[in-house]
Amino acid sequence: MNIILAIIIFSFIIIFHELGHFIMAKKNGIRVLEFCLGLGPTIFKVQKGETVYALNLLPFGGACMMEGEDSESDDERAFNKKTVWQRIQVVAAGPVFNFILAYLLAVLFIGIAGYDAPVIASVEEGYPAQEAGIEPGDRITKLNGYPVHFYSEIRLYNFFHPGEKVEVAYERGGEEHTVTITPKYDEELQYYRLGISSSGYTAATPLTAVRYGAYEVKYWIDTTLLSLKMLVTGQIGIDQLAGPVGIVDVVDDTYQEAKSYGTATVAVNMLNIAILISANLGVMNLLPLPALDGGRLVFLVIEAVRRKRIPPEKEGYVHFAGIVLLMALMVVVMFNDIQRVFF
Repeated sequence: MNIILAIIIFSFIIIFHELGHFIMAKKNGIRVLEFCLGLGPTIFKVQKGETVYALNLLPFGGACMMEGEDSESDDERAFNKKTVWQRIQVVAAGPVFNFILAYLLAVLFIGIAGYDAPVIASVEEGYPAQEAGIEPGDRITKLNGYPVHFYSEIRLYNFFHPGEKVEVAYERGGEEHTVTITPKYDEELQYYRLGISSSGYTAATPLTAVRYGAYEVKYWIDTTLLSLKMLVTGQIGIDQLAGPVGIVDVVDDTYQEAKSYGTATVAVNMLNIAILISANLGVMNLLPLPALDGGRLVFLVIEAVRRKRIPPEKEGYVHFAGIVLLMALMVVVMFNDIQRVFF
């Protein structure tokens, strides 16, 4: 069941990503040769009009293949014949659609489950929050100037800034107060804490869900960017990255924990995972790396600035090298996943 759920989630998110490229390509009059889900050998395909729609064997990945995308073409409807702005729209549409999907799912998730408001339920004796005068019922609004909308953002801040002094802004009785707190290390739990606890989830109205859906997507984007920063600065290693196998394991753990509470709880938890993956995929695809949408956008921006296109064969070499490196990284990450999950 865990593998099936993971495949469904992955497939839906990838289709939506490629749908962004597809819709924008059609809008700009570009000939789409093939729209496929999956990688490897084709197990089913059908042609409608000028486009082949295919399902491939391996359930990860997908593509929207356009005329003249990676090579020269004399077709007037080829990708390379369009203006820089039109091509930027087509390339950027995939990640943008990931953010749109993440937002729609977030609105649905919050509409069903509510949101974890940053309201303090209790203050632990002997910890900095109590010493600073924070009381149950207080609502945290900012951490070092960073706006807080969810209690999970407090945990996120503590995780990425362990032990750092933090200026906490909070509301009490309609008035805003500010205190400076240095988290205390918990020897038993082995991480830094302020000494506060959450009041749990708050039910959301339709308007609240629409509003907080945007905050939810922002939360996952921030989480992804901060994680990438830790990877680049060496605070975490490649061995801590998770690939498809790792995500399947997360889906399985979540399913096993939620199934005893019923189908609705399982669905809500899968919804939350889909928000994370979709937002994460949007961010990762915008990274300025060869073979990714972000790498293609770099070439298009350079072309717009210098008013001259970089030779397609040279750009193709760069993207091919990027694909090789990404495949190598995927092999390493998958190997680490297998070790972590099965050994």
